[in-house]
Amino acid sequence: MTLLYEYPFNERIRTLLRFEDLFNRFTFFLSREDAKEHHIALMTLFEIADVAGRADLKSDLSKELERQRQTLISYRDNPGIDQTTLETVLVEITQTLAQLNQMHGKAGQHLADNEWLSSIRSRSSIPGGTCRFDLPSYYAWQQGPLEYRRHDIAQWAIPLLPLRDAMAIVLKFARESSQVTKVIATQGRYQQMLSGRTCQLMQIRVPAELGVIPEASANKYMLWVRFTTQDGDMRPQPVDTDVPFQLALCNL
Repeated sequence: MTLLYEYPFNERIRTLLRFEDLFNRFTFFLSREDAKEHHIALMTLFEIADVAGRADLKSDLSKELERQRQTLISYRDNPGIDQTTLETVLVEITQTLAQLNQMHGKAGQHLADNEWLSSIRSRSSIPGGTCRFDLPSYYAWQQGPLEYRRHDIAQWAIPLLPLRDAMAIVLKFARESSQVTKVIATQGRYQQMLSGRTCQLMQIRVPAELGVIPEASANKYMLWVRFTTQDGDMRPQPVDTDVPFQLALCNL
């Protein structure tokens, strides 16, 4: 088994990775059946709205998708490119761009405008603040039919789905832009000159059985990877043996 670690090089990719992680968590808990799991899904939706509410997120995604679309259009009639796959990707990008352009106002504002949801969100900032005696109407909703709860939460998420779809496309392009290389961290340390190469995301794959954890950092000139292990108190301990791993540098 191989573990994949990803390290963003800039704030935009950092935001997209957080957005992706939140939506993965949201989808998982929404698919469950217990009311407590749906509570987690709703709390995660509030977090998604916080990330989505960044003023520049929608415009950044739109600009990147349009840039990718124009690049792909230039490959039309190229005999070395599968034209069916190319057109499929172009349609996906075009549809996602159209959905982004149909979004108006601040992303996630519909949650803030819902007085009932706003009260839940406000109380959730207090430890234990969503207990049945604090929010009896929320407790009653949680005790309702599974189908109703799941339907309600899914509906509240719909206005944010264009951002999720755009994020998935952009990260997919970034991840597929790289080539994986096998390297060795001598005595648990590795560094590589970037020589002016622009990178946005670093991927590190390590065999799970090694029990090591990569810590990475980078600037425009060089990247560093340092491996540690955890002791019984979960404190990091430096690794002083050679560690084989796979490295990929991604760019858009």
